[in-house]
Amino acid sequence: MAAVFVDRRDAGLRLGELLRGLPGMEDAVVVGLPRGGVPVAFQVARALGAPLDVIVVRKLGVPYQPELGFGAIGEGGVRVVNPDVVRLANMTRDEMAGVERRERAELERRARRFRAGREPVDLAGRTVIVVDDGIATGGTARAACQVARAHGASRVVLAVPVGAPETIASLRRDADEVVCLDTPDHFYAIGAWYDDFTQTSDEDVIDCLRAS
Repeated sequence: MAAVFVDRRDAGLRLGELLRGLPGMEDAVVVGLPRGGVPVAFQVARALGAPLDVIVVRKLGVPYQPELGFGAIGEGGVRVVNPDVVRLANMTRDEMAGVERRERAELERRARRFRAGREPVDLAGRTVIVVDDGIATGGTARAACQVARAHGASRVVLAVPVGAPETIASLRRDADEVVCLDTPDHFYAIGAWYDDFTQTSDEDVIDCLRAS
């Protein structure tokens, strides 16, 4: 199996080239999912001449089964809850509040660190392009799309270099448009589709935002 992308920069260049040819990108904002999505998003934003920001989201996990998400939170007090999961998990208000309190503290810490004092870009009324370096299960990408919409995005485009076919198909319910360069039948892990999948550091994210 040959890798599809040299590294995240290569993936971002190719994704940006494709997005530049799509209609409705004139007033777009590009938001990257930290950490690995941000170097990809940086190249997309450059290709489109668009502002770049991070979209920091935290999944809200059921306490006794944390991988099962009952919702997600974003900055600015944004909160998205799936009432079906809450009901099935028989969660109380106190349990939900406890999970949200912990995740909110971590979300705010990360957002402050990544932005290093800069204000977040206003998403209201804009086309928001949510970018990650790849999608396996899609939980974080789904939460990011929901959070972008809750922040007032008029249109949400999810853009990734590579993703699992069934996950990409399911995400079409959460985004107005999903752009994915490659959906291999035998997906394995995201890193398998890159020659260089070196972990992105917090400093790399901060550098991308500063350079944009």
